[in-house]
Parts: sequence; structure tokens; C-alpha cells
Amino acid sequence: MNLPNKLTTSRFAITIVFVVVMLWDTLPYHTSWAALLFFIGGITDILDGYLARKHGLQTDFGALMDPLADKVLVCAGFILLVGMKVNPETQLGSYNLPEALAAPGPELLMPAWMVIVIVARELAITGLRLLAANKQVVLPAENIGKRKTNFQFVAVISMLVIVSYPEWGDGWVKFFGVEIAGWPWSIWYTLIATWGAVGLTLVSGAHYLWQNRDLYLKDM
Repeated sequence: MNLPNKLTTSRFAITIVFVVVMLWDTLPYHTSWAALLFFIGGITDILDGYLARKHGLQTDFGALMDPLADKVLVCAGFILLVGMKVNPETQLGSYNLPEALAAPGPELLMPAWMVIVIVARELAITGLRLLAANKQVVLPAENIGKRKTNFQFVAVISMLVIVSYPEWGDGWVKFFGVEIAGWPWSIWYTLIATWGAVGLTLVSGAHYLWQNRDLYLKDM
């Protein structure tokens, strides 16, 4: 197994550790450690593709498993954020977000409907890849899909940081609490990342299904 494929495979192990740390709420700074693990997972995603292209190490295994590893980690991150209440001591908890942005309520960090959209898209595309593999066709990741994944990684990390930074000290609280147009910049950043991730998830999913429609229309 070459290095890019090892990095891809390591993302599955990182996901397992990430889930354990996220659920281990008695562990000091558990959300901070989870954010770090998720960040490391994102770095492996960048490195495996870069090294594979640079050294000509692209393989069918990598083409199939790289996007799958991304989906497993991203979906785990979003699912674990559903229903997580914002700590009232954080800057986010002290601001009233518009219902349209914070739906279904300002106390929830990650709206369930957004996670349903993201997970449904990922399952649909994974099913398409399995159908393609059954027809001896490998569907590599496309640029729009990679950008979608990048937004998803940033969204999860920014949410975990929002939850975690009050534990880091007063300096970090002041830094993340600097206001722009009445809201801390960290809230703006998180909202943009979250809605960007959902938007690109929908667009990339529709694009992928349309581009590869011949694979499934023949069997319908």
C-alpha cells in the first residue's frame, strides 16, 4: 500500500478516535481535542491527493476509498453536532440568531435538517459509486466535490471551535468575540461555512447525478 492510500486509510481510524473523544464528555477539553482530530483528518485528505498526483500514485483503491473516507468522517462530525447545545458561556450563546439561520432554534448548534441533507447526498453518491463499480467504472472525485468537502470540514471545525474556545482563556474569548456588524466574527464565519457547506452539498450532488445519469437511467 502506497503512502497516499495509507493516509486515506488512516482517516477511518481518525474517525473512530474522533467519535470516541466527542462522546467522552468527561474528558477535559474533549471538544477541543475532537476539533484537532478533525483538522488532522482534513490534512490527510489534502496530503493523500497531493502526493498521489505529484508522484503518479493514483490507484483505483484511492479513487474509491478517498471520497468514502471523507464521507465517513464528515458525516460522523455533523451527526455528532446535531442537538449539541451551545454553552451559555460562549459568545454564540449570548447572541440571538435569526430563526432562519439558526433553525430549528438558536440553542442548537447544528440543525438536524442540514445534517439530513448532507448525509442523504453522501449516501446517494456512494450508491452511485457502487453502481458504477458494479459496471467496472471508477468515478473519481471532481473539483466541485472536493470544494464541497473542504467547506464541510471547515464548518465542523468552526462549530467545534465555537463550543471550545471559552476553555482556552480570556485572550481567546476576546479574539473570537471581536464584533463585525453587531455579531462576533466567529459567528459570521461559522454561519458562512455552514450554509456554504449545505449549498455546495446540494449543488455538487445534483451535478454529480446529472453528469453520470447514464449509469442509472439505463436500469430504471
